[in-house]
Amino acid sequence: MADSNEMTINLVVLGKTQTGKSAAGNSLLGSSDFESRLCPSSVTTCCSLGRSGRILGLMRRNGCESALRVRVLDTPSYPHSALSKERVRDMVTAALAQHFGEEGLHLALLVLRADLPLCPDESNDTVQLIQELLGPTWKDFTAVLLTHADKAEEAGYTEETYLHSASSTLLSLLNSIKHKYIFLDNHSIIKEERNTVLRKLLNFIQKNNYQVLLKHSKE
Repeated sequence: MADSNEMTINLVVLGKTQTGKSAAGNSLLGSSDFESRLCPSSVTTCCSLGRSGRILGLMRRNGCESALRVRVLDTPSYPHSALSKERVRDMVTAALAQHFGEEGLHLALLVLRADLPLCPDESNDTVQLIQELLGPTWKDFTAVLLTHADKAEEAGYTEETYLHSASSTLLSLLNSIKHKYIFLDNHSIIKEERNTVLRKLLNFIQKNNYQVLLKHSKE
């Protein structure tokens, strides 16, 4: 962040198999960096960092327009069809330290499917991983991405009616992270929709006073 007219936000996507983690990462980056396809087993088997180009028109700092860069760490699903929970946790821990150890992590994005109910056991697995990765202040640095929102819309749900009908497990999770959530279509999103999502993420980060996690100063 040496350039005062440029800001980089660091994000990691976490979640179960086939929730759309990699596709969500691609949507945020405006690219196809991460492999994303329908598959009966987990597609992502290692951590991978994607970077966007300079994005203009989203933010101003000190009265001047600032460029935004987005970095997204894609991760194997948790639980995984071929990797143990311990292996996934260790891989993600190492990748976070490698890629975000100097600048820090702004947000962990827990990816859930809007077209499937969230049950207690599933929530416990992913929340436990986030707690282990981020520590006791994890709630301040976690937001939920609800993918496949287009399917919920096709079923007649607005954002308000969806949340009114959502499981108590999901509502409890959203309440614990101060309602930091975003609905995301699973189709390739257009530039305007991507910018809307990025503005919401920037708003979450701003409300958190631009704090970061996992930052280690060099000796």
